[in-house]
Amino acid sequence: MISFILFVIFLKQNMVEEWHQMPNATKMMDLWLIGGTLSVTAITTTLSILARMILDESRGVLKDFYLTDTSIFKIKLSYMLSAAVIGWVMQLIMLGLMLAYFALADGLAIPWSKFMTLVLIALAGALLAVAVNMIFGQFIHRVETMSAFESIIGAAAGFLVGTYIPMGALPQFAQTVIKFTPGAYVSALYRQALMGKQIDSLFAGNHQKSVFNQSMGIQLDWNGLLSFNQTYLIITVIFIAGILCIFVTELTKKYRGTITLIK
Repeated sequence: MISFILFVIFLKQNMVEEWHQMPNATKMMDLWLIGGTLSVTAITTTLSILARMILDESRGVLKDFYLTDTSIFKIKLSYMLSAAVIGWVMQLIMLGLMLAYFALADGLAIPWSKFMTLVLIALAGALLAVAVNMIFGQFIHRVETMSAFESIIGAAAGFLVGTYIPMGALPQFAQTVIKFTPGAYVSALYRQALMGKQIDSLFAGNHQKSVFNQSMGIQLDWNGLLSFNQTYLIITVIFIAGILCIFVTELTKKYRGTITLIK
């Protein structure tokens, strides 16, 4: 929501003026913002839900769960699934709110045929955000530390997925950092789904199409611009790697706990 408000109040007019020569520049920038904001929503909402796990741990609630036959991994998995569902729903709510606002303000409308794609991207974004956030959450056991971590991620997420400032306006180092941020790939998926056909018709194979896509973070560049399917594949690989990392970490903790009990 913060990125949406900042864009509307401070950034939108400057970006529209920068691309004023492009037909429907205002609506294109609206779609561009929607993609970035939804990616940020997935990151921040899932992290907030996982923070509940840290709070429950500090209050001793998790110890009550541990007394049952349910394994620690299953308990943490329940937190992760809850975070994923809430993150998914929140993205859809934000999508509805932004579309409603831009429909009234700029006459923006998107075809119904795109909604199923957006719903699936929202699900992928929520699952990816949970996996990545949980990797860090496993090593945080204090509420104060988690609050500080949430504040940092909440402030940085808009920059890390290229929502506040287009990638092309950033120095090369910052662009590289964004390309190593999982949320940037979710943002790119959203933007390709929302803007792809309009961009194709505007540039019609012109070289400026690649320049625009790269500059605006619509397609990330790894020795060539990533297609929609390639971006989806990278998200899948990161998600699987994240789940494996979480699983291995839990096994390691369990093994160490067993060794400690034996001693």
